[in-house]
Amino acid sequence: MSLLVQTLVYLLAAVIAVPISRRLGLGSILGYLAAGIIIGPFGLAFVSDADHILHFAELGVVFLLFIVGLELKPSRLWVMRRMVFGLGTMQVLFSAAAIAFVAMLLGVSSNIAIVSGLILGLSSTAFVLQMLAEKKELATSHGRAAFSILLFQDLAAIPLIAILPLLGANATLSDGINFVQLGLMAATIVGLIVAGRFLLTPAFKIAARSGIPEIFTAATLLVVIGSALLMQVAGMSMVLGAFIAGMMLAESEFRHQLEADIAPFKGLLLGLFFIAVGMSVNLGLLSEIPGRIFLIVALLMTTKAIVLFFLALRFGMCDRVAALKLAAVLAQGGEFAFVLLALAASEAVLPQGIIDELVLAVAISMLMTPFAYAAAEAAGRRIKPVEQKEFDVPTDEEHEVLIVGFGRVGQIVGRLLNIVGKSFTALERDSSQVEFVRRYGATVHYGDASRLDLLRAAGAEKAKIFVLAVSDLEESIKIAESVKRNFPHLKIIARARNRRHAHKLMSLGIEHIFRETLLSSLAMSEQILRQLGRNAEDAKHIVEQFCERDERLLKEQFEIQDSEEKLIQSTKDTARELESLLRRDKPIN
Repeated sequence: MSLLVQTLVYLLAAVIAVPISRRLGLGSILGYLAAGIIIGPFGLAFVSDADHILHFAELGVVFLLFIVGLELKPSRLWVMRRMVFGLGTMQVLFSAAAIAFVAMLLGVSSNIAIVSGLILGLSSTAFVLQMLAEKKELATSHGRAAFSILLFQDLAAIPLIAILPLLGANATLSDGINFVQLGLMAATIVGLIVAGRFLLTPAFKIAARSGIPEIFTAATLLVVIGSALLMQVAGMSMVLGAFIAGMMLAESEFRHQLEADIAPFKGLLLGLFFIAVGMSVNLGLLSEIPGRIFLIVALLMTTKAIVLFFLALRFGMCDRVAALKLAAVLAQGGEFAFVLLALAASEAVLPQGIIDELVLAVAISMLMTPFAYAAAEAAGRRIKPVEQKEFDVPTDEEHEVLIVGFGRVGQIVGRLLNIVGKSFTALERDSSQVEFVRRYGATVHYGDASRLDLLRAAGAEKAKIFVLAVSDLEESIKIAESVKRNFPHLKIIARARNRRHAHKLMSLGIEHIFRETLLSSLAMSEQILRQLGRNAEDAKHIVEQFCERDERLLKEQFEIQDSEEKLIQSTKDTARELESLLRRDKPIN
């Protein structure tokens, strides 16, 4: 089957399965997995080989971790250290030990049980983060705890990949620990951090100055894929490189634009990744030894859930409902299990029969996670909520005010908001203006606010006030139309260059409009009247009267113009209808 035909099959399966899954309330991930099972070699066999597409689709996980890194500043990671390195470490060690203990009770040899426990102790970063994001629960206490654990698991996968070959049947005692390889890994991480700190932002400034959006997107892809490939060459996880690159750019002015550029690639490739996982499920084993497979799945998910529940309570999650949700959402095996099991097969660490069983069990545990989470939600509704202690994980930045256009007007608004202690998010599409403003300590992000995905990345869905301070008339109207259509809850306060600009904004239903030269002209006129001998009160009264009359005139002119435009449009519509009737009734010679 050609690549084009395979692509068509993947897209068709996703377009059919995902909407049905979401319609049933099961989420998009379960739809992708089901689509992969149906079209895979153990289903209808439309596609026979899942391995080649799985390696390509892993880029979806890479892009996901880059976006996660963008949301996590280094300072926030330090604040999260107790959750990441405390709760994360305990989860991996206790889960691995518990799984190994259960396996040994069932008669599995200690070596196989320990290796299996270490592999199955990891959960699915892509699966969990995507599911929590769809449910808008990443900022909840269990969402933040899950993120902390998953972050540590991604770090823990690195030494596991390095150690696993030393446990294989082909390894010898003389092999020892490759300190050169470990040194190379450490040097690569340090080099990437240094490069991200000092080189990435200047490189993106050059791309932004080109004024070509495609160049900026290409630079983004280059950084993500390049950092991931660098880690892979050094013998580490690709996702770690993408995460570090994202974290180094978290405080950059390009953060929101980067997220908007990479999000479409992330969404498509993550979907393809889950389809490939579904295709790798060996349904043949499920028919041959169903009892054994489901026993492995049940023991895996139950053991991890119990460990997670009690660890959550131990680390300050007093709300049992949140602890229950955390246990349910992280009870599955992870995508690193596929990588580690493939490595275990090549190094003869585990027998091939056990590897096949564990691959199937991990895939089924992913399929079962949405159902387990739904059960946890249902059980949680019956449990009386307990007042919860605050975790030492900061919440995401949620600014009430979004300022678009950070020139003369936007900067004054921002300065006044800073005086009263109100935080805001500012967007500016002119990269030179962004660079200039940031030199003086102001925080402003680079990006084209006419793009819907960028507005979402900047927090438009959670903001309350939208300050439209763009000077260009056409761009201002385009942004205003997009905001009114997609974020109707936002209160728009707009800058207008002139009366024509104000009329166009008024036609969109925007009430709070400020013409940029009006107030300064009125203040100047008041001063002139005082210099001509009018007293201060009289001069102020004259200016106020003029301002009221001008405001009435502006509205009257708009009403007349609006009526004329409606009349013209109505005349055009009538003319078209008459022309259509004449054509239809015209006799045929």
